[in-house]
Amino acid sequence: MAGRDDRGALAALPVSGVLLEKGSYRARLALGADDVLAAQRLRARCFATGTVDQDQFDADCLHVLIECRSSGALAGCFRLMLLESGQELSQSYSSQFYDLSRLVGFSGRMLELGRFCLDPGVLDADVLRLAWGAVTSMVDRQGVALLFGCSSFAGTSPEAYIEAFALLQHRHLAPPLRRPGLKVAEARSFTDLLQGRSAQQKPDLKQAQAQLPPLLRSYLAMGGWVSDHVVVDAALNTCHVFTGLEVTAIPAARKRLLRGVAEPL
Repeated sequence: MAGRDDRGALAALPVSGVLLEKGSYRARLALGADDVLAAQRLRARCFATGTVDQDQFDADCLHVLIECRSSGALAGCFRLMLLESGQELSQSYSSQFYDLSRLVGFSGRMLELGRFCLDPGVLDADVLRLAWGAVTSMVDRQGVALLFGCSSFAGTSPEAYIEAFALLQHRHLAPPLRRPGLKVAEARSFTDLLQGRSAQQKPDLKQAQAQLPPLLRSYLAMGGWVSDHVVVDAALNTCHVFTGLEVTAIPAARKRLLRGVAEPL
């Protein structure tokens, strides 16, 4: 479903709504209100926000469901908002929390990936793999140049993820000309969080990797970058960092793997 004038984008999508089928799962677009409601209920379970998680951005997004092919059970979901360029960034969910003025001049198409949820009871790695295959399919279909969104850590205590933030500051900050600025009061800079550490202290890589959420690990493995601060979002019981991934920066080997998943059997 899409509330904006996305006829051009939607025209390139499969009429059936099915983006990808592999193994036991399929990724498909939500085709009506019942599908969107199912995604909102899964989001509520994952974020502990009540019976339904919904906001004003849902109407402007494409919703993708990852479901079991045999039973139809929902294993995961996410939503996508297509922007023609950085001039449209003010319409995005992320712009509520981050000053994205350094990205306004970005001329290529952008895709915001949000509300990424996996059913806590589903431990099959193929679900995450299929989700990224579906995202890859959308990126290629729509000629997207920049993928972005908020990567969430569970809970509202950034101190629980010190090693992860040390790693992000050490290796994965956005380039200065792309770096999001502070916008909300409920934010903590990495520098502030790491005040007690010496400049020579390196992050504990094993702990850092364990603390990073799977979605963010995937972004970083493809060359993604993050804001230099974390936003505490009490409404969703999370803290998150802005994450960007320029498609041209993805290593060739990683692109081949992603497109291998994205190709239909």
